[in-house]
Amino acid sequence: MAEKETMKYRLAEAVKALMETESLDKITVRDIVTAAQTTRQSFYRHFQDKYDLVNWYFERLAEKSFKLMGVQYTLREGLLKKFEFIRQEKTFFSQAFRSQDYNSLMRYDYQCILDFYTEWIERKTRRPLTPQIQFLLEMYCEGSMQMTVKWVTQGAKESPETIVDLLIDAQPEKLRAVLRDTELE
Repeated sequence: MAEKETMKYRLAEAVKALMETESLDKITVRDIVTAAQTTRQSFYRHFQDKYDLVNWYFERLAEKSFKLMGVQYTLREGLLKKFEFIRQEKTFFSQAFRSQDYNSLMRYDYQCILDFYTEWIERKTRRPLTPQIQFLLEMYCEGSMQMTVKWVTQGAKESPETIVDLLIDAQPEKLRAVLRDTELE
Protein backbone atom coordinates (compact mmCIF):
# COMPACT_ATOMS: atom_id res chain seq x y z
CA MET A 1 0.00 0.00 0.00
CA ALA A 2 1.34 3.44 -0.88
CA GLU A 3 2.54 5.68 1.95
CA LYS A 4 -0.31 8.14 1.33
CA GLU A 5 -2.93 5.38 1.64
CA THR A 6 -1.23 3.97 4.72
CA MET A 7 -1.50 7.36 6.46
CA LYS A 8 -5.17 7.69 5.48
CA TYR A 9 -5.95 4.27 6.95
CA ARG A 10 -3.95 5.13 10.07
CA LEU A 11 -6.07 8.24 10.55
CA ALA A 12 -9.24 6.23 9.88
CA GLU A 13 -8.23 3.67 12.50
CA ALA A 14 -7.59 6.49 14.96
CA VAL A 15 -11.00 8.09 14.45
CA LYS A 16 -12.67 4.66 14.65
CA ALA A 17 -10.96 4.00 17.99
CA LEU A 18 -12.03 7.40 19.31
CA MET A 19 -15.61 6.74 18.22
CA GLU A 20 -15.72 3.81 20.64
CA THR A 21 -16.06 6.32 23.49
CA GLU A 22 -16.95 9.68 21.93
CA SER A 23 -19.42 11.01 19.39
CA LEU A 24 -17.96 12.07 16.06
CA ASP A 25 -19.17 15.63 16.50
CA LYS A 26 -17.16 15.93 19.74
CA ILE A 27 -13.94 14.41 18.37
CA THR A 28 -11.39 16.99 17.25
CA VAL A 29 -8.67 16.79 14.63
CA ARG A 30 -6.23 17.18 17.52
CA ASP A 31 -7.72 14.03 19.11
CA ILE A 32 -7.35 12.14 15.82
CA VAL A 33 -3.74 13.13 15.17
CA THR A 34 -2.79 12.38 18.77
CA ALA A 35 -4.33 8.92 18.52
CA ALA A 36 -2.67 8.34 15.14
CA GLN A 37 0.66 9.67 16.43
CA THR A 38 1.03 12.13 13.59
CA THR A 39 0.72 15.86 13.01
CA ARG A 40 -2.10 18.20 12.06
CA GLN A 41 -0.13 19.03 8.91
CA SER A 42 -0.19 15.39 7.93
CA PHE A 43 -3.93 15.19 8.59
CA TYR A 44 -4.69 18.28 6.49
CA ARG A 45 -2.46 17.03 3.69
CA HIS A 46 -5.00 14.23 3.22
CA PHE A 47 -8.35 15.53 4.48
CA GLN A 48 -10.26 18.81 4.76
CA ASP A 49 -11.80 17.87 8.11
CA LYS A 50 -12.87 14.86 10.17
CA TYR A 51 -16.02 14.43 8.09
CA ASP A 52 -13.93 14.21 4.94
CA LEU A 53 -11.95 11.43 6.65
CA VAL A 54 -15.13 9.56 7.60
CA ASN A 55 -16.55 9.96 4.09
CA TRP A 56 -13.26 8.75 2.57
CA TYR A 57 -13.43 5.62 4.73
CA PHE A 58 -17.04 5.08 3.68
CA GLU A 59 -15.98 5.42 0.04
CA ARG A 60 -13.61 2.45 0.54
CA LEU A 61 -16.68 0.44 1.59
CA ALA A 62 -18.64 1.57 -1.44
CA GLU A 63 -15.83 0.58 -3.79
CA LYS A 64 -15.94 -2.98 -2.42
CA SER A 65 -19.70 -3.37 -2.40
CA PHE A 66 -22.27 -0.89 -3.60
CA LYS A 67 -20.32 0.47 -6.57
CA LEU A 68 -19.84 -3.05 -7.94
CA MET A 69 -23.57 -3.53 -8.43
CA GLY A 70 -24.38 -4.10 -12.05
CA VAL A 71 -20.70 -4.81 -12.72
CA GLN A 72 -19.72 -7.69 -10.46
CA TYR A 73 -22.74 -8.00 -8.16
CA THR A 74 -26.49 -7.94 -8.52
CA LEU A 75 -28.38 -5.23 -6.65
CA ARG A 76 -29.05 -7.58 -3.74
CA GLU A 77 -25.47 -8.86 -3.58
CA GLY A 78 -24.02 -5.33 -3.58
CA LEU A 79 -26.39 -4.13 -0.88
CA LEU A 80 -25.73 -7.25 1.18
CA LYS A 81 -21.97 -6.63 1.07
CA LYS A 82 -22.55 -3.01 2.12
CA PHE A 83 -24.74 -3.99 5.08
CA GLU A 84 -22.38 -6.76 6.17
CA PHE A 85 -19.57 -4.21 6.25
CA ILE A 86 -21.73 -1.73 8.16
CA ARG A 87 -22.54 -4.43 10.71
CA GLN A 88 -18.85 -5.34 11.09
CA GLU A 89 -18.04 -1.66 11.66
CA LYS A 90 -21.18 -1.02 13.72
CA THR A 91 -19.66 1.45 16.20
CA PHE A 92 -18.04 3.52 13.46
CA PHE A 93 -21.23 3.74 11.39
CA SER A 94 -23.49 4.25 14.38
CA GLN A 95 -21.44 7.25 15.47
CA ALA A 96 -20.93 8.57 11.93
CA PHE A 97 -24.64 8.35 11.08
CA ARG A 98 -25.57 10.21 14.29
CA SER A 99 -23.61 13.28 13.24
CA GLN A 100 -25.72 16.30 12.42
CA ASP A 101 -22.95 18.19 10.62
CA TYR A 102 -23.63 19.47 7.12
CA ASN A 103 -20.79 17.26 5.83
CA SER A 104 -22.05 14.19 7.69
CA LEU A 105 -21.87 10.65 6.40
CA MET A 106 -25.65 10.51 6.16
CA ARG A 107 -25.68 13.33 3.59
CA TYR A 108 -22.65 11.92 1.82
CA ASP A 109 -24.13 8.41 1.60
CA TYR A 110 -27.44 9.76 0.27
CA GLN A 111 -25.67 11.69 -2.49
CA CYS A 112 -23.41 8.73 -3.22
CA ILE A 113 -26.28 6.28 -3.70
CA LEU A 114 -28.39 8.79 -5.65
CA ASP A 115 -25.49 9.55 -8.01
CA PHE A 116 -24.63 5.88 -8.35
CA TYR A 117 -28.17 4.78 -9.24
CA THR A 118 -28.63 7.74 -11.60
CA GLU A 119 -25.40 7.03 -13.48
CA TRP A 120 -26.08 3.29 -13.53
CA ILE A 121 -29.59 3.66 -14.95
CA GLU A 122 -28.55 6.30 -17.49
CA ARG A 123 -25.58 4.24 -18.65
CA LYS A 124 -27.65 1.08 -19.05
CA THR A 125 -30.67 2.75 -20.68
CA ARG A 126 -28.57 5.26 -22.66
CA ARG A 127 -30.94 8.10 -21.81
CA PRO A 128 -31.53 10.57 -18.97
CA LEU A 129 -33.94 9.71 -16.18
CA THR A 130 -37.50 10.77 -16.74
CA PRO A 131 -38.82 13.28 -14.17
CA GLN A 132 -41.01 10.52 -12.70
CA ILE A 133 -38.11 8.06 -12.27
CA GLN A 134 -35.93 10.88 -10.89
CA PHE A 135 -38.58 11.66 -8.26
CA LEU A 136 -39.04 8.00 -7.35
CA LEU A 137 -35.28 7.49 -7.15
CA GLU A 138 -34.76 10.50 -4.89
CA MET A 139 -37.63 9.42 -2.65
CA TYR A 140 -36.33 5.85 -2.49
CA CYS A 141 -32.74 6.92 -1.75
CA GLU A 142 -33.91 9.26 1.00
CA GLY A 143 -36.10 6.57 2.56
CA SER A 144 -33.47 3.84 2.27
CA MET A 145 -30.90 6.18 3.82
CA GLN A 146 -33.20 6.93 6.76
CA MET A 147 -33.89 3.22 7.29
CA THR A 148 -30.18 2.41 7.09
CA VAL A 149 -29.45 5.03 9.76
CA LYS A 150 -32.28 3.71 11.93
CA TRP A 151 -31.05 0.12 11.50
CA VAL A 152 -27.46 0.85 12.49
CA THR A 153 -28.14 3.39 15.26
CA GLN A 154 -30.71 1.13 16.92
CA GLY A 155 -28.34 -1.81 17.16
CA ALA A 156 -28.66 -3.54 13.76
CA LYS A 157 -31.00 -6.16 15.21
CA GLU A 158 -32.19 -7.52 11.87
CA SER A 159 -29.73 -9.48 9.79
CA PRO A 160 -28.16 -7.77 6.77
CA GLU A 161 -30.18 -10.18 4.59
CA THR A 162 -33.43 -9.07 6.21
CA ILE A 163 -32.75 -5.33 5.92
CA VAL A 164 -31.57 -5.69 2.30
CA ASP A 165 -34.70 -7.64 1.36
CA LEU A 166 -36.88 -5.02 3.05
CA LEU A 167 -35.12 -2.19 1.21
CA ILE A 168 -35.55 -3.97 -2.12
CA ASP A 169 -39.21 -4.69 -1.36
CA ALA A 170 -39.72 -0.98 -0.58
CA GLN A 171 -38.73 0.13 -4.06
CA PRO A 172 -41.60 1.77 -5.95
CA GLU A 173 -42.74 -0.60 -8.71
CA LYS A 174 -41.81 1.72 -11.59
CA LEU A 175 -38.33 2.21 -10.16
CA ARG A 176 -37.99 -1.52 -9.50
CA ALA A 177 -38.83 -2.23 -13.14
CA VAL A 178 -36.09 0.14 -14.34
CA LEU A 179 -33.56 -1.34 -11.90
CA ARG A 180 -34.53 -4.88 -12.86
CA ASP A 181 -33.99 -4.02 -16.53
CA THR A 182 -30.48 -2.72 -15.75
CA GLU A 183 -29.28 -5.68 -13.64
CA LEU A 184 -26.30 -7.79 -14.65
CA GLU A 185 -26.73 -9.27 -18.06
